[in-house]
Amino acid sequence: MPEPTKKDETETQSAPPPPEQKTPQDGGTGKDKDEDDTSVSTPPADGMSKPAERKDSVWSIGEGAPEESGKRDDSQMSTLFIEKPQSGSVSVGGNITFIAKVEAKDLLRKPNVKWFKGKWMDLASKAGKHLQLKESFERHTKIHTFEMHIIKAKENYAGNYRCEVSYKDKFDSCSFDLEVTESSQAAQSIDIRSAFKRSGEGQEDAGELDFSGLLKRREIKQQEEEPEVDVWELLKNANPSEYEKIAFQYGITDLRGMLKRLKRMRREVKKSAAFAKGLDPAYQVDKGGKVRFMVELADPTVELKWYKNGQEIRPSAKYIFEHKGNQRILFINNCTMADDARYYVTAGDEKCSTELFVRDPPILVTKGLEDTSTYVGERVELSCEVSEENANVKWFRNGVELSDDPHSRYRIKVEGKKHTLIIEEAAKNDNATYSVMTTGGQSEAKLSVDLRPLKISLALEDQTVRLGQEIHLKCEISENVEGKWYKNGQLVEASDRVKLYHKGRIHRFVIASSAVDDEGEYMFVPDAYNINIPCKVHVVDPPKLHLDGLGENNTVTVVAGSKLRLEIPITGEPTPKVVWSRGDKGITDSGRIRAETYPDSSCLVIDAAEREDSGPFRITLKNEAGEDTALINIKVVDVPDPPQAPNVTEVGEDWCVMTWEPPANDGGSPILGYFIERKKKQSSRWMRLNFELIKETTFEPKKMIEGVAYEVRVFAVNAIGISKPSMPSKSFVPLAVTSPPTLLAVDGVTDTSVTMKWRPPDHIGAAGLDGYVVEYCFEGNGFSQGISTDLSEELLEPPFHVEADEWIVANPELTDKTKFTINGLPTGSKILVRVKAVNAAGESEPRYHPQPILVKEVIEPPKIRLPRHLKQTYTRRVGETVNLVIPFQGRPRAKVSWEKNGSPIDKNHINIRNTENDTIIFIRKAERCHSGEYDMKVEVENLVDKATIDIQIVDRPGPPEIVIIDDVWGENVNLSWKPPKDDGNAAITGYTIQKADKKSMEWFTVMEHYHRTSATINELIIGNEYYFRVFAENMCGLSEDATMTKESALIAKDGKVYKYPVYNDFDFTERPMFTQPLVNTFAVAGYNATLNCSVRGNPKPKITWLKNKVIIMNDPRYRMFSNQGVCTLEIRKPSPYDGGTYTCRAVNTLGEAEVECKLEVKVIYQGVINPGEPFFLAGNNQLHSKDF
Repeated sequence: MPEPTKKDETETQSAPPPPEQKTPQDGGTGKDKDEDDTSVSTPPADGMSKPAERKDSVWSIGEGAPEESGKRDDSQMSTLFIEKPQSGSVSVGGNITFIAKVEAKDLLRKPNVKWFKGKWMDLASKAGKHLQLKESFERHTKIHTFEMHIIKAKENYAGNYRCEVSYKDKFDSCSFDLEVTESSQAAQSIDIRSAFKRSGEGQEDAGELDFSGLLKRREIKQQEEEPEVDVWELLKNANPSEYEKIAFQYGITDLRGMLKRLKRMRREVKKSAAFAKGLDPAYQVDKGGKVRFMVELADPTVELKWYKNGQEIRPSAKYIFEHKGNQRILFINNCTMADDARYYVTAGDEKCSTELFVRDPPILVTKGLEDTSTYVGERVELSCEVSEENANVKWFRNGVELSDDPHSRYRIKVEGKKHTLIIEEAAKNDNATYSVMTTGGQSEAKLSVDLRPLKISLALEDQTVRLGQEIHLKCEISENVEGKWYKNGQLVEASDRVKLYHKGRIHRFVIASSAVDDEGEYMFVPDAYNINIPCKVHVVDPPKLHLDGLGENNTVTVVAGSKLRLEIPITGEPTPKVVWSRGDKGITDSGRIRAETYPDSSCLVIDAAEREDSGPFRITLKNEAGEDTALINIKVVDVPDPPQAPNVTEVGEDWCVMTWEPPANDGGSPILGYFIERKKKQSSRWMRLNFELIKETTFEPKKMIEGVAYEVRVFAVNAIGISKPSMPSKSFVPLAVTSPPTLLAVDGVTDTSVTMKWRPPDHIGAAGLDGYVVEYCFEGNGFSQGISTDLSEELLEPPFHVEADEWIVANPELTDKTKFTINGLPTGSKILVRVKAVNAAGESEPRYHPQPILVKEVIEPPKIRLPRHLKQTYTRRVGETVNLVIPFQGRPRAKVSWEKNGSPIDKNHINIRNTENDTIIFIRKAERCHSGEYDMKVEVENLVDKATIDIQIVDRPGPPEIVIIDDVWGENVNLSWKPPKDDGNAAITGYTIQKADKKSMEWFTVMEHYHRTSATINELIIGNEYYFRVFAENMCGLSEDATMTKESALIAKDGKVYKYPVYNDFDFTERPMFTQPLVNTFAVAGYNATLNCSVRGNPKPKITWLKNKVIIMNDPRYRMFSNQGVCTLEIRKPSPYDGGTYTCRAVNTLGEAEVECKLEVKVIYQGVINPGEPFFLAGNNQLHSKDF
């Protein structure tokens, strides 16, 4: 949508001209502005005509008829501005300042001031290196001064600006123009591709795209290379369906702006024959205001018609037509939002169109929310009233917006100006702060939901039930609330077996068929109440044996010679009697085979089990509820017998094949597998070859040494254990062959060399390993097809056909290392590499690298890894050693440079040592002159990374300048002094005061760590004469010297007439002073960050936070706290655009104070971290979002 434009005509506005007079069209400079030169204009808020000094322009937006300007209500006249910003002109690259002043005599607090460009653009968000907003307050004259500084103005800064000031229900506005001029020799052409690229594409104007500036013809800085293709001509001659393709081809991202520009260029070709002067592109008016449309006809006899959205406009009380010579004027009275539309006027076959924008006034909260307390389950209504009916109002709960969703617990009701938030049944979690927000205000209130007192109408009763019967627990409470059931302290959930019922105030717990496990203590706990209703349930159970843990057919297996302790769980109420028997013979509680009985189990114990103990054992349970019995089979097993001696049937280079027969007796348990061992014939040490059982009776031992005699043997294994070893086999001698090298990979690549690394062969023969041979061949020698794409694959066969004489030996002499560099390679070539292991038996099979290797050095972008403690000010005392190690990365040949305060470092005083991976700054004995900002820069070709370290060297302060005895009375002396000239490069933390009798001149400390510059010394001895001296103190300690009073203080004796001085009440007031400043901070994008400082002052100062000198107001991304003088600003989930300079301002009636710091937000882009700045490897410039 185009922005409103300024007319080309000029009028004198010091007095309204008579209706019959015509304002000259060609006065002033004698030339009209270009039709494409658009600028934003806004009507004065007070409805008055412009001041007399503005004689160079007439504003057509929202301006009433001149003769009616005096009819406005005097209450709408300017009551805040005492000096308004004036229009001005500046050359391209020049600076200009606009000033507005507001008198604060009748204001209780500082007014709110906003600067705008055009209709919508709030300049507070554009503050940066090209735009600065400042404000000050003169306490004596009580005048607020607001300044807007435009620095190094550009062409697109030209246009209409507006300054708005508001205080409670008062409002004032003033519009002014900025004209940016440049030499007439500048080219009028515009590069469409640079004009319609959005921010972030490498332009100098990145971050400040101005649609109104892009739509008007302006002069552009001469580009280093002119476009080879005239894109405008392509677009003019192209079919509209090809516009998007052309924009994509030539890098135009703002397609919408390009089409508007193209439409206007086509319209400029046609010159109107009916209209001498047409309508402006756009007009703006406040809701309820009056707007004036004017055209000038070339022929006054032509019939003229006005249209709104295609419908003809007829004269009425709302639409008034007026003729003045060739001028045709349309007035629209009492504009509403329905008048926001497109208008055009026709004269014959020609027409002229414009846009009208109607601005809706802000909605105010006339009656705010009230704090409410209620009980759970009650209906809650929170109501407020706004200034207009059916206004758009948003509700929030603890800062989160509430939606009027039909499924939501919250319902929003609107009755005219009254808006109500309804909660049908309040819950405990509805305790929150609820707020309502409109376009012009907000209100909030707290909702407190409490529980009603609970009474127990029917308590739970203890129950005793038989196994399988129903358990039914019932209780009744005074409130209809949910609750939870517990058994023995554990939460019970509803299931197919357990049924939980809740109807009104009655809660029931039902188990249709009880089990033994259901016995216990039950308890019902109502939700949200600290109360419980207990009862006990006892289940009667007949005796029962639990044999679930036994094997098939209740068989228990025990190893011969071991002890069996078989524990059988039993249940029954009362406790049953247990009897064990074997055949017809009962088992007693003593002997090798005995029975042991416990309340919940019974044990059968067999000491040193024998094979004769195998057989069935019977256990019988009896009690008054019934009887249970079972047979348990005991099986005694043993380890198997050893197998026969194995036979070696086949021998290889480092392996053999052996077979054997299973053992004759498996020990009563099936054979699970076998273990194999081997040893050298001359050795007595056997080595196990397998750690997992072998099922077969055949095995292939490997990894043996050729030329050495070996023997093997076998162990049989069953579930009981391992048998004794078999007899050894006959001795045999294996032979070994070296295998190929393993894990061949690229270790590094440069312009002329390739470094390969590998691991030794898996198998090395008895001849050992003499070394390796590295061979390579160039691309084009037959390996253009069939190359493997899996870099992790190891190849023993070449992936292509290469003749033997095409391989080049890289090392004529064998290398015993597993790493080798092939030098002298052509840059840009591709090679394939293979490696062979060599020993006395010859060369092994080659190991191939699966991919061709490109001979080209890899660039690693530079990155400084600044330690955490160096991101804040690094403080050291004078004389201490400064030794800082800063690691970094970057390949190849990273270049490191240092600067101190923008100048090169003097290496005679500061030592710098650089390595490939870090840099060290060393100061053997620090001096105060070494304090400052040290800038580190790491460069790799055209890639750069920077970091700054702030070093502060501190020393003890000097003594105070002068100590004066201000007054002496009674036993008291009042002293005052001035702070020292030299604070030791650190803040003064206090003073130490000492006194000395003139006779002895022995010094005694009176006060320590005293913060003020005046003090009263009490309890002095009458008749003595005293001298005083003061030491200054900072973080390093006391000053070496003290400043002593030049005169002494005599304490008068009794009887001497003393005239008491008259003292005024002590003034406790103090202008604001920051005791703890802000500290430069780094933050990570997406994680909350806080800024902290402390301030003191009396009266209590008002705290204001600013970002880039712009006040932070009503922004939900920021939270501000102030407690006991500690000020905190919390930034929620910052982004790179939240980086900048933050200022904390404290103001009271005595003055103001400010502290500021820098916040940098780190963002990770493809492994490279640059705080707040994207990084492009294609050579594009880095972009800064703070540019204006």
